[in-house]
Amino acid sequence: MEQLPEALGQILQDKPLGSIQRFVLHQSWLGKTYSEMAKGSGYRSDYIKEVGSQLWQDLSDALGERVTKKNLHLVLSRLQQNNIVQHNDHPQQELQANFDAQRNSLNLVTGTKPEFPSGPVPLASPLYINRPPLEELVCAEIIQPGSLLRIKAPRKMGKSSLLNRVIAHAKEQGYKTVYLDFQEADEAVFASIEKFLRWFCINVSRQLNLPPNLDDYWDAEMGSKVSCKIYFEGYLLQYIDSSAVVLALNEVNRIFEHPKIAQDFLPMLRFWHEQAKQDSTWQKLHLVVVHSTEIYIPLKLNQSPFNVGLTVSLPPFTLKQVQDLAQRYGIDWAADSEGAQRLAPLQAMMGGHPYLVSLALYHMCQEEVTLEVLLQKAPTLSGIYSQHIIELLTILQADPQLMSAMQQVVTADESVQLDVLAAYKLESMGLVQLDGNHAKPSCELYRLFFSQQFGKQNGAHAYSQSLEEEQPESDHISQAHALSQFVNPHYFTQYLHMEWQQWLTKASMLSLIVCEIDYFRFYSKTHDYQTGIDSLQQIANTIGDYLSDQATLMTHYEGTKFAAVLPQTPGDIAVEIAENIRKKVMELAIAVSVSRSCQKITSTLF
Repeated sequence: MEQLPEALGQILQDKPLGSIQRFVLHQSWLGKTYSEMAKGSGYRSDYIKEVGSQLWQDLSDALGERVTKKNLHLVLSRLQQNNIVQHNDHPQQELQANFDAQRNSLNLVTGTKPEFPSGPVPLASPLYINRPPLEELVCAEIIQPGSLLRIKAPRKMGKSSLLNRVIAHAKEQGYKTVYLDFQEADEAVFASIEKFLRWFCINVSRQLNLPPNLDDYWDAEMGSKVSCKIYFEGYLLQYIDSSAVVLALNEVNRIFEHPKIAQDFLPMLRFWHEQAKQDSTWQKLHLVVVHSTEIYIPLKLNQSPFNVGLTVSLPPFTLKQVQDLAQRYGIDWAADSEGAQRLAPLQAMMGGHPYLVSLALYHMCQEEVTLEVLLQKAPTLSGIYSQHIIELLTILQADPQLMSAMQQVVTADESVQLDVLAAYKLESMGLVQLDGNHAKPSCELYRLFFSQQFGKQNGAHAYSQSLEEEQPESDHISQAHALSQFVNPHYFTQYLHMEWQQWLTKASMLSLIVCEIDYFRFYSKTHDYQTGIDSLQQIANTIGDYLSDQATLMTHYEGTKFAAVLPQTPGDIAVEIAENIRKKVMELAIAVSVSRSCQKITSTLF
């Protein structure tokens, strides 16, 4: 980046870049708005805009093509790709050398491969797309005394990327910053509000480079919430030598899973925010709360921190923003109106979801796949989204109620009303859009994939019903699949086939355990329907619980057979695990009469 102004200065020749032009160029390269530049520099916004406008005009005149703040990356990319050596009949070998020197040092799309879409977009990356007026709003809010900012959006919508820019903006103002991600907290931390708040205070202290002197301020008789308030008020906020501290709390939805903690902690944040209206000490504390779903813990209106302060939700990318991002990925054909028209199906299928769109553009810029083929394979396990979809499906499979709710959504022609908790969980995963308690698929990709999966499951159930008519005595067995928490056999086979090639290329260990329940058909014939179902479910739960931390995928098929995939597991360990499964099934002591003798149900390993 340091060499870029000199390189452009050679293009302009008779108009060398001054300090303010260099500043505007650098900030524009990073995707900053003129308002953000003004706040970070002390210049007026209209003056910054005027400087930028003149800079783009000078570059346009020098290069003979229109240069704007938005297409800066594209223009410089073309300069590199075309190996510019002349301008106005003057040799430009030195200019090309400067560009070549940048090629290995800058984290840019131009001249280098873009980073794979994973996690927050780096601060210096040109791949961050502003979603006006969000960035301007949050940066203006965070500098207000005692502010409370809430950022809400489903998974992979860009919450952490925006949060990182809020934190960077706060640092530019000279504020101290503290970042806490509640996903990092051990489950034991949520055992009580006392333990949670002490963990909370210790982490804030250490990030402020202060010793955690909790014992000097903690009083069991006053309670943990009051002690926490005194600790902040009398210790942490007193030792801050700057004007403010930004306390950024990420993945707050983790707290929603612990109602007792949430009902104490969230109102406490609200109280701290309101204290700032009358207490200058609390005005130093600027709160940022980030979460992926609405709060579903019952709180009184005057206790919730979610109906005060500024709340922003991250919208999906518009077609124009998708087109802008495509150009930053170096996809040249995306620049004009025909390019926008060609990108429209991508934006529509992905619903403008930032991660899904970015992943598509990444693979396209690598020339691994054309847009048309990508869209055709997208809702299948052979497409680029297979790993992402498998992760979502695995989460659904672990929660039958959530799975049932998603099935209702994708098989309905219109939005459907769901249980509040299920609706919020699906929204946090990014699978649905909510209008009240009514949900619809968040994008066509999810609707297509999951409707196919549920359609195959329904077909399997219909086949089981036909078998029941032919073999009524095996009711328990044929119905058990619908009751189990295991993935359906069709999906298990697809997953195994898809992952097999990856395991071969990586030469990694892979074990497969297959077992069948002995004597269960005899048991089925001698017990009533519900008893048979309950017993088979008990066996399934025993196997599933034991393998839950060791297997990536488990299935139940043909009534009494189970299979599990164990990656990175040596054969001898897999044998030991399988033997333990056999013992645990036997320990259930489910009795069955076989040939006038009483046996216990066991399992056979293959």
